[in-house]
Amino acid sequence: MKSRLYRLSAEQGNRCAQHNLGVCYAMGTGVQRDEAEAVRLYKLSAEQGLADAQYYLGVCYANGRGVQRDQAEAVRLYRLSSDQGNADAQYNLGECYDNGTGVQRDEAEAVRLYRLSADQGNALAQHNLGVCYANGTGVLRDQAEAVRLYRLSVEQGLAIAQYNLGVCYANGTGVQRDEAEAVRLYRLSADQGNALAQHNLGVCYAMGTGVQKDQAEAVRLYRLSAEQGSSFAQYDLGACYATGTGVLRDETEAVRLYKLSAEQGNRYAQHDLGVCYADGTGVQRDEVEAVRLWKLSADHGNERVLQSRAFLSMHY
Repeated sequence: MKSRLYRLSAEQGNRCAQHNLGVCYAMGTGVQRDEAEAVRLYKLSAEQGLADAQYYLGVCYANGRGVQRDQAEAVRLYRLSSDQGNADAQYNLGECYDNGTGVQRDEAEAVRLYRLSADQGNALAQHNLGVCYANGTGVLRDQAEAVRLYRLSVEQGLAIAQYNLGVCYANGTGVQRDEAEAVRLYRLSADQGNALAQHNLGVCYAMGTGVQKDQAEAVRLYRLSAEQGSSFAQYDLGACYATGTGVLRDETEAVRLYKLSAEQGNRYAQHDLGVCYADGTGVQRDEVEAVRLWKLSADHGNERVLQSRAFLSMHY
């Protein structure tokens, strides 16, 4: 019903109706989904200066939805919308400047745009501005300000902000250290599926940090994170299988997980997988492969492996 009314109004040139009908086509609401038609309608509305349509059309160009991908055109449209105060466009344009996508990288301009968006309550912008303060990117480093911004974003339920604020509490960065609060925040984020939080919460259970030690729960959380591709979780879960910690010992499964992690460049997984090949644990013994993996581990910063007796005995 709404789509029919939007169409009647859109055909008379109403820019809001053109935009709303475009959303209907993009979402398949009351009409068959048609991203190209959504783009056509957004364009009609954007040409009449509607900020929301300019933003939505920019998203289409950025992602190649219904139109050929064009990051420079996305930037142009975000800028038009941003200049009218659209918080989502300010955030997206800030990300473009932050990453150098469709425009020359400019960290200070990214901060300016994130701030404009954050001041309007955009949770993503609050978080990203917090990251800028935490890292001193485009602004002087200020960990307390990073915490303040993360907290604003957390209050809106943003999972990545919950994770980062949890890290701050875990390490006492910009806030007094509080391991129980870190666990609480990791749990909020993990429950939304954040792989980083699932892993860190798993570590808390494994170590008994801020929560009662529970190796089986650590394994469960590592598994959730590992299934999303976290190399840290894959490594830690592999170590659990290798030692039978919180799960039945399974050296073959440990090797499989170490391989997944090692392929992503995890130096600890590369080292431990090398040990498996050196000893023939969970995999056929292969000293050449062991040395190759130890060298990779060293190349990724684990230089101590080059001094190990096992490496020296096989390499020379």
